[in-house]
Amino acid sequence: MIFFSILALYSLPCALGFVPSLPHRYSKIEMRQFTLDKEKIAEDVINGKTESKSQTERRKVIEEPALWEYNFGLQDPNLQLPHGIIRDSTTPEKFEITEEQIRTLEEDGVVHIKGVFDKEWVEYLRSATAYQVEKPHFWAFAGTASKLYDYIQRNVWQTNRSFASFYYHSAVGHVLSQCGKTSEIRLSTDLLMVNPNKGFKWHQDNQNGPISWEEGIRFWITMDETPEDYGAPVYLKGSHSNNVVDEQAVFVDIESEGLEDFRNEQLEFKIMPGDMLIWHPRTIHKVDGPSDGIWTSYRRVLGGTAAKGGALYHDKRGSGGVLSDLGQHTLEDGEQLKSPYFPIVYPRFCKIEAEERDNGRVGRSPTDIASKFGGLITKASGERFSSFFQVLGSSGK
Repeated sequence: MIFFSILALYSLPCALGFVPSLPHRYSKIEMRQFTLDKEKIAEDVINGKTESKSQTERRKVIEEPALWEYNFGLQDPNLQLPHGIIRDSTTPEKFEITEEQIRTLEEDGVVHIKGVFDKEWVEYLRSATAYQVEKPHFWAFAGTASKLYDYIQRNVWQTNRSFASFYYHSAVGHVLSQCGKTSEIRLSTDLLMVNPNKGFKWHQDNQNGPISWEEGIRFWITMDETPEDYGAPVYLKGSHSNNVVDEQAVFVDIESEGLEDFRNEQLEFKIMPGDMLIWHPRTIHKVDGPSDGIWTSYRRVLGGTAAKGGALYHDKRGSGGVLSDLGQHTLEDGEQLKSPYFPIVYPRFCKIEAEERDNGRVGRSPTDIASKFGGLITKASGERFSSFFQVLGSSGK
């Protein structure tokens, strides 16, 4: 039963019982205008300058796509890269971080690095996101229709060329290489996330792609200012070193015995556009959304997991971790993680890997997804995977 529920969520839209509707969808231009005017809108709300109707009726800035609005295949917004960067030619940018920031990550399990990306990069990411939301991809269907986010798409770099170019040319790889003390960075998996509805309770990340805890490093790249009353990520300081939480668990009860040393030291981050949050995959954290699940402003994030140099491929069939490894690659357990499905982004992207992606040879298929989900049919795996569903709808502990 659990297997079929999971399969329905991730590969069979008809099984979701989703009835397409015709809600208002903001056009690309409207969403763009929201982006440009966001700070002014927020200021007006604070100063009570909005119309009386808007004070009593909360309305999402974007609405769920209708079934027929989803797109398939590769997409390219054809955005101009910042700073005169020539696509597929210019070497990646660099951004130096400090030894203190690296030490903070190692000790606290999380570090906030401010101002990694300037206004040009932030606007580039916002424009790529606006395009993606306006032209939703089929691989976003499950997460969006299940109300986890207003829009969420895993491995968006595979289908949207602008996000691939961001990884190839921005300083993201350099920052992650410094944090991970590694000479090479590959992208294990990524997520485009817009407004996490009611948020997520305390959890650890095990959707990191086919790598181990120590081979990966988690990241968030933020495009918006954190709302005043909710939306700020909160981490338990040093909790990546705990030996209590099962590796397969997602949901974490922070009142559990053995977490006493961590639950009373909570780090909250009010993130600004262009900032990065970087953390160890085992660091326990949460994000609270508005109590009604309605985001009247944007919380757009490009996040995911990077693989350090020397990482191996770990076949995670039989565990919930398989959900972040649904590609058609031919890697076997224990092999080096070298594949166009996990592209190198630092010290420099590989043109051969990029061409594989651009030619549509890096993707997913329903057959491959069903094969990998097969291992979740066991009771033990099902119980572990069900931990994921306990994370949804954070509003407190």
